[in-house]
Amino acid sequence: MQAGGGWFVPWTMGVQKFAVALPMGGVVPLVPPLLAALPPAPPPLRLIAPPLQHQTQSGRKGEKDNGKNCILSCEKRKADDSDINKDLKKAKLETKALKAKRPGFTDDRYNETSYYIENGLRKVYPYYFTFTTFTKGRWVGEKILDVFAREFRAHPAAEYERCIRAGTLTVNYDRVDPDYRLKHNDLLANVVHRHETPVLASPLRIIHVDEELLVLDKPCSLPVHPCGRYRHNTVVFILAKEYNLKNLRTIHRLDRLTSGLLLFGRSPKKARQMEHQIRNRQVQKEYVCRVDGEFPEDEIECLEPIEVVSYKIGVCKVSPKGKDCSTVFKRLGFNTRTNTSVVLCRPKTGRMHQIRVHLQYLGYPVVNDPLYNHPVFGPLRGKGGDTGGKTDEHLVRDLIAIHNAENWLGVDAADDDLLFSKPASDDKVGEDECDTGPASRESSPRLESPAPGLTPSTVMTPTLASPSSAAEAPMDVPTQPSPVASPSLNEDSNDAKSDKVTVATQTGCSPAVIASATTAGATGGATGTVANAGSSTGNDALTPDPHCYECRVRYRDPRPRDLVMYLHAWKYKGPGWEYETELPQWASVDWEEPESS
Repeated sequence: MQAGGGWFVPWTMGVQKFAVALPMGGVVPLVPPLLAALPPAPPPLRLIAPPLQHQTQSGRKGEKDNGKNCILSCEKRKADDSDINKDLKKAKLETKALKAKRPGFTDDRYNETSYYIENGLRKVYPYYFTFTTFTKGRWVGEKILDVFAREFRAHPAAEYERCIRAGTLTVNYDRVDPDYRLKHNDLLANVVHRHETPVLASPLRIIHVDEELLVLDKPCSLPVHPCGRYRHNTVVFILAKEYNLKNLRTIHRLDRLTSGLLLFGRSPKKARQMEHQIRNRQVQKEYVCRVDGEFPEDEIECLEPIEVVSYKIGVCKVSPKGKDCSTVFKRLGFNTRTNTSVVLCRPKTGRMHQIRVHLQYLGYPVVNDPLYNHPVFGPLRGKGGDTGGKTDEHLVRDLIAIHNAENWLGVDAADDDLLFSKPASDDKVGEDECDTGPASRESSPRLESPAPGLTPSTVMTPTLASPSSAAEAPMDVPTQPSPVASPSLNEDSNDAKSDKVTVATQTGCSPAVIASATTAGATGGATGTVANAGSSTGNDALTPDPHCYECRVRYRDPRPRDLVMYLHAWKYKGPGWEYETELPQWASVDWEEPESS
């Protein structure tokens, strides 16, 4: 660069070699004056630049080499990625194949057992069922027997070893040795003799049905979909088995003990539309309940936030750390003789157990709420958030320890840790009346039964016939009126006595038949069948499994009052639609509970 007849080099550029190309292709070196003033240094400075043409060719050659190296590197990287993708694809295909073996929600599942009616209860004949789960990371490399003995303490290690050797506890539906070490993606399947909990034999009243929507009046005591001790005794199974209404999609849910309005989508589009309206608070919901005490006459809006104390057992409380909630309450009447009030509830949000928790906080809990109207919450039963000074951990421990909590606790089959006959103390609460649930989905359980190729005849010696639906139960199935404390489910099934009685609400088997089946099993010739339901001969009693602990226990039927909670979903109103049910008898202000119940 020239300035005032002289040359200078900007300091930021440093001293460099310069060359200027002439039009004819020659090159004239340029030396700035700053370099010229310096003393000459041997050898003399010569600035030589190669011809531009050669420089261009060399650059192109370098570019080609670099391009070639880049291509080779990319091809190698693609090959490595391809190998990884192949491995991932193989693992996914293997997992998919195993999942494909897991039985679907088909007619075979609906027909694996049937109902019978006894003492006003809908009961399910015991049946064989396969619980499945994939190997957890912490189990990999361990022996299958060690894992079951440690993780699933419902039975002793000797019982699990017997199941493994008998082929009822399998890996990838293949029989293995007790010393087999678990691997990633191993599918564990355990065949059990399943007993379900009785429910009230109340009918499902269909309010509206078309090609896109089903609206019904759900009776209390009935879960919406399979969970824990309930599978066939659920709304979706009864609708499929007795009303031929299948492939329903849940829009919202009601708690097992809550009765009232329940909506199902019969198409994915309608289910998503309705659920979107509920999530965006476009649906006005009205519930009716009966509470303890004289509820104030003025309308009350409770805005207390609600926090989940334990997701495992599904217990909530009012807490500043909770989520915002709003419920409006209006008294409909007060019964001075029973000191109870009938209250209209309008929840504006949909938190878990929202209505019940807010009523507990206000000091007017639902009359027969087995959870939030219980002294476990302290002398005031949770009024004003007072739990008697208990910490959350203390409260949860006390709740789990209460045996009469079987009215509201039930193992959730979605919990992999509870898939293999986990003790009842680890039960989990069902969903609440205000819980809209996850996005539209099939009302199908995630875990199904039985495994391919495993039938009652191939798994265990006793077999179960399929009596006609809702037929009268055999007359010889006994019920025990005297309440006795429940035996622990953790004790060794081999030591269980057939004369034990429990107040747990399970479907049991006749002790006489158990004794005969056990004797036959000891001689290797136990083969039992259930005759057509409705006959009354002694041989028609429920057929037991000699290895099933629950078959050794005589169960007392629950009282109707144990299966009812005075909370009812009455009206739902959304954009362009509105549905309501008839009110239950207890919703009348002058109603009094019969002594016989």
